[in-house]
Amino acid sequence: MNFHAVRAIYLFEMNRAWRTLLQSIASPVISTSLYFVVFGSAIGSKMVAIDGISYGAFIIPGLVMLALLTESISNAAFGIFFPKYNGTIYELLSAPVALPEILLGYVGAAASKSIIIGLIMLATARLFVDYSIAHPFWMLGFLVLTAVTFSLFGFIIGVWADGFEKLQIVPMLIVTPLAFLGGSFYSISMLPPLWQTITLANPVVYLISGFRWSFYDVADVNVGVSLGMTVFFLLLCLALITWMFRSGYRLKQ
Repeated sequence: MNFHAVRAIYLFEMNRAWRTLLQSIASPVISTSLYFVVFGSAIGSKMVAIDGISYGAFIIPGLVMLALLTESISNAAFGIFFPKYNGTIYELLSAPVALPEILLGYVGAAASKSIIIGLIMLATARLFVDYSIAHPFWMLGFLVLTAVTFSLFGFIIGVWADGFEKLQIVPMLIVTPLAFLGGSFYSISMLPPLWQTITLANPVVYLISGFRWSFYDVADVNVGVSLGMTVFFLLLCLALITWMFRSGYRLKQ
C-alpha cells in the first residue's frame, strides 16, 4: 500500500475544502438550518407527533441524510472530474498508484467532508429542536457508511461525466427527488398501502429509515434490511469503479 500517495491525494482534497470553506461547509449547513427553523420551530410546532416523536425532531435524521447524500456525491464527483478536465488524470494513471489507493484518497476525503458537515448539522439542530440519540454507535455507523457509499457513487459520476452540466444531472434529477420521497419529512406508514409498496423500491428509504432508527428506535423498514441494502449498494459501486479503471472507461481517451 502506497500510503504516501493516499496521504497526498487526501490532503490535497481536504485542503481544497478548507480553501473554499464558505462554499464547502458553511453553505450546506446554513441551508439545512433554514429547514430546521421553518419545519422544526415554526411549522413543526403546529404538526402532530409521529410515532410519539415531535415533528421537528422526527425530520432531523432525514434532513441530515439529505445533506449527506448530496454533499458526498458532489465532493467525490468534482474531486475526480477536475483531474480529467485539466488532463492531470494521466499523471495519476501512470504513477505507481493502485486503484485502492486512489479510492482511499479521493473517496476518503469526500466522505470525511460529508461526515464533518453531518456532525455540524446535528450540533446546529440542537439549537432549534430538542432530540435524542438512542444508539450513538449505530448513528455514527450509518453516517460513515452512507458517506462512503455515496462518495463512491459520486466518484462514478465524476468518471462518467464529460462536462460540468453532467455532474449536476444525477444529484438534481434523481438523488434529491428520491431523498425527498424517501421519508425525509414523513413516515412511509402514513401513505396508502399501494404507495407504501411503491416507495419501498426507493433505495433512499432504507438509508433514512436505518438512520432514524438509530435516533428514536422507530423505523419504517427493519434495520437489518436497511444495513444490508446500504452494504449492497457500496459493493455495487466498488464493482463498477473496478470495471471503469480496468477498461479505461472515459479515463484513457
